[in-house]
Amino acid sequence: MSKMVNCKACSKEIAKGVNKCVHCGKDQRNFFMKHKLLTAVLAVVVLVGIGSGMGGDKEAAKETSTKPVATDVVKKDTPKVEEKKEETVPTEYISALAKAESYGNMMNMSKAGIYDQLISENGEKFSKEAAKYAIDNVKVDWKENALKKAQAYQKDMSMSPSAVYDQLISPHGEKFTAAEAQYAKDNLK
Repeated sequence: MSKMVNCKACSKEIAKGVNKCVHCGKDQRNFFMKHKLLTAVLAVVVLVGIGSGMGGDKEAAKETSTKPVATDVVKKDTPKVEEKKEETVPTEYISALAKAESYGNMMNMSKAGIYDQLISENGEKFSKEAAKYAIDNVKVDWKENALKKAQAYQKDMSMSPSAVYDQLISPHGEKFTAAEAQYAKDNLK
């Protein structure tokens, strides 16, 4: 399965799943991904329409909502336990994490490569804080990603193990750590 596709505008080869062409800058997303807010509003309208069409027995709902509810009695000598406040994670951070998981699990990218893509002006344009949160919380086996990238380079481009290693650690290439690249090189067949 190929991880490369052609740009919709310039027809040059780019990685599958990127939002913008690295050559010409053309947005590669479909209409729904370009207009997420509009898509969300339309989805809500459809769900409201479906929900209103399925309206149930309102009298039965009133009866059940007005019944008294038994409450637990707290003993006077029982110490009060403070409620644990849940930390709320900003939506941007959650979105960055979802993107990081996608890049890590579907495109086998490195930690540094994902971070750069998340903060890139030509990429996802997340804040550095959101990208750091995503990288700190994403569940990816970086050594396995390096190995999968190495196998693709070896198979698709007939590269030697040393050339694959250099591509994996290159700051202009895959940006894996030396240990991850060495693991990949050692496990190539």
